[in-house]
Amino acid sequence: MLTNLPDRAAAEALAAQLVERRVAACVNILSPCRSVYRWRGEVRHEEEHPVLIKTTLERYAALEQAIRAGHPYELPEIVAVPIERGLPEYLRWIAEETAPA
Repeated sequence: MLTNLPDRAAAEALAAQLVERRVAACVNILSPCRSVYRWRGEVRHEEEHPVLIKTTLERYAALEQAIRAGHPYELPEIVAVPIERGLPEYLRWIAEETAPA
């Protein structure tokens, strides 16, 4: 899954929440990027921090709910990208780390 946050502190806070709640096995906070988008009729130019979140299909709903609850944007980007293949041991690790406690 991927989302963008307005600053490093917000990205760090959300990442910690997601891993602590076991809805994400790992969250990568990437370098800032420049986003250009239209919001409420106005073209905006903002710096954002892209975030990559590793989870399972079974945990998608819980992850989406956690992102919506902890995200500072009124309308957060929440985009799921399916895993087609991967190192079996790594995929197993994601499943283990996101299994409900």
